[in-house]
This record gives sequence, structure tokens and C-alpha cells, in this order.
Amino acid sequence: MKIAAYEVRPDEKPVIEARCKELGIELISTGSILDSSTVEMSKGCDGVTTLGQSDFSKSILDTMVENGVKVQAFRCVGYDYIDVPYARELGLRITHGSYAPNGVAEYTVMAILMSIRKAKKALYNTNDNDFTLKGKMSRELRSLTVGVVGAGKIGYTVIKILSGFGCRILAYDMYQNDAVKEYATYVDLDTLYKESDVITLHTNLSESTENMIDGEALSKMKNGVVLVNNARGGLMDIDAIIDGVESEKIGALFMDAFPGEEGIIHIPHDEDIIRTPGMPYFKLKYLRSFVNVVHTPHMAFFTEEAGRSMALSGIDGIYEVLTKGSSAHEIPQ
Repeated sequence: MKIAAYEVRPDEKPVIEARCKELGIELISTGSILDSSTVEMSKGCDGVTTLGQSDFSKSILDTMVENGVKVQAFRCVGYDYIDVPYARELGLRITHGSYAPNGVAEYTVMAILMSIRKAKKALYNTNDNDFTLKGKMSRELRSLTVGVVGAGKIGYTVIKILSGFGCRILAYDMYQNDAVKEYATYVDLDTLYKESDVITLHTNLSESTENMIDGEALSKMKNGVVLVNNARGGLMDIDAIIDGVESEKIGALFMDAFPGEEGIIHIPHDEDIIRTPGMPYFKLKYLRSFVNVVHTPHMAFFTEEAGRSMALSGIDGIYEVLTKGSSAHEIPQ
């Protein structure tokens, strides 16, 4: 068995190499993304594993299958980067990464606390030797209502952690879970928007959820709402978000995910000159200029525990599909 691993981070490399050695798999790896310039590396490989920045256009998928690839294994949890129906037409099996929800959930609670306690302003002012309390009056979490959109594994873990702060918790999900009901009250989305002081997103990106936080959604929210997105950038209509921040409808915004972040995140841009207002990068730079907006580079998942689990799942997904016929990591049919 031969596997081509793309986008391999330094922390993943020893884990992937050790697993392949243990399973007797021939491995070729690179830190580069899968695209037209690197796809030939997959020739003769049974499986390919990537993160989420690679190019999965139809021509790339065609070439992968022509090269003999049978399984595409994402090491990240999401797989909205790929045209699943087309990949299946080609006979390509798809698996996704897995890791415990704790890292993202803990990061989310940190994001909420940073937002309501105006941590960015406090840190920036302190760096400028301004030690006053001006503009730093905050709220206590126990006095607030937090709405959790998406109460799956991560959302549920967020809810459990938040329950210790004594805040009122609302949850929205297409599927209700009795375990969630122990800590939160299920409501419809409009009610969650209307009654929440803080809204945190933990739902998948799909046709039905893309740009769900748009102008209409924001109009239903409280003035000064705190919005946290540590899930998928595409859940937000970025122009509506900018309008919301400018109008102060959004009181604080924390983004670990940003629409159009491919080619931006996990890459240094410290010497770039940004000229074009319509580009995602320009809009990101503009939003980052606000004192109540915090952006981090899609790192909520990035813990030692999760990184190891992701790296292993990228190899194990391919190995299990090819040797056992199925894998717990394979996306639902």
C-alpha cells in the first residue's frame, strides 16, 4: 500500500511516518498543497491524505483517479472542500479526520470571555502604556444568555463547560439530544437570535447553512450581540458582518474562521501589500482594525492531542477502507 500525504505540518510528520512504518505502508509526503503542480506525486498511490487548503477541482480529482488513487482522506473534520457526488461518480472513497471536541470547545469559551471582557482593547492599551479603565467596562457571563448554533459533539461540549458559569444557555440543532437538555433549552433559530447576548456557531457548512449569518439574521439579534465563529467561515456573509460591526449591531466579533480564508490562513503575509477592496484578505484586514474584533488563524483545533488524532486518522482512514472495506472515518453514504 502506498500513500501520498500533502500539507504535512511539522507536528504531523513524525506521527504520520511512525504510523505508516507500523502498518507497512510506503509513504511519500510534502508540506505543499495538492494542486495541478503536485498531483503527479499521487501516481501509483492507493490513497491521498490532505488538510483543507488543497485544490479539489474536477480536473484534480480526475487525475488522482487516473493515477490509481482509491481513497481521499482528509485529516481535518470538514470535507466541504470536495464535490462529494462527483468524487463518488469516479469511485473515490472519502474519509475525514477526527479529534476530541475539547480543544475547540475550550477555545470557544476563551473567545466568549475575551469578547465580553474586552480583552483586545485591554491588551492593546496596555502595550501603549495606557493603564486606564476607559472603555473597558464588561459583563459577567452569569448574567448573559448564550446561544449555541449546532449542538453536536463540539457544541455539546461548549454547553457543558458554559453550564459551570451559571449563564442561561439556548441551543439550536436539527436533531435534539437528551444530554444537551440537561444543560440547555432547545429553541428555534429565530428565538435564539432574538434572546441571545452571545451567539457561537458550531454547525457544518452546507448549502442550507452557507451565509446563514446575513443581514436578515443580524436584524433579529440584540443590538451589541457578541458573535463567535470557530466553525466555518462560510457560515457568515462577510459584507453583512462588516455592516454589523460598523453599525455596532455586533458588539464584539471573534473569528477563528473567515470566508475565503483558503490561501490566507497558515501562510505568512507580513510583507504583502493589500490593494483590492473586494478581496477576502482586504475585508479581513479591515475587520481586524476594529478594537472589538479578534481574528485568529483557524487554530481552535490546534492542540497536541487533536493534532496527533488528526494525523493518525488520515492514515487509518485509508488503511481501514482498503484492508477492511470500511472505516469509522468514512463520510456517510
